Amino acid sequence: MQLKILSRSENENFARNAVAAFVLPLNPTLSELSDIKTAVSEAVTNCIVHAYPGTEDWITLDCETDANTLHITVSDSGKGIEDLAQALTPFYTSLPGEERSGMGFTIMQTFMTGFSVTSAPGKGTTVKMSKTLGAKAGTDAR
Repeated sequence: MQLKILSRSENENFARNAVAAFVLPLNPTLSELSDIKTAVSEAVTNCIVHAYPGTEDWITLDCETDANTLHITVSDSGKGIEDLAQALTPFYTSLPGEERSGMGFTIMQTFMTGFSVTSAPGKGTTVKMSKTLGAKAGTDAR
């Protein structure tokens, strides 16, 4: 599945529900489904708030499944991340005056089986996440 949405806050809920509907054939538990929806929400919200501040542009979600694993890629062509290591640090936020917790990447990493981020200033950011459902959980993002 590929989904392209504009970077509007009302599209975050649509994205999380679309991914949840996509993974239903794998029969996730309610806990697994909640983890997936939360991680997608965090990734999309990061695009809206950080990649395209004060403007709108496209966010792309690519999803696929194999066996019992869901693979999600969330990408934007926004401003990118200057210091990725710093951005991945828990509680770090580039917008301290806006009541941001700085836990988005940490939440994604914690709730998913696999997680990786690539970014280039001025070119955008790509978050890859995977969730292996059931007892055979692995540790790789695709």
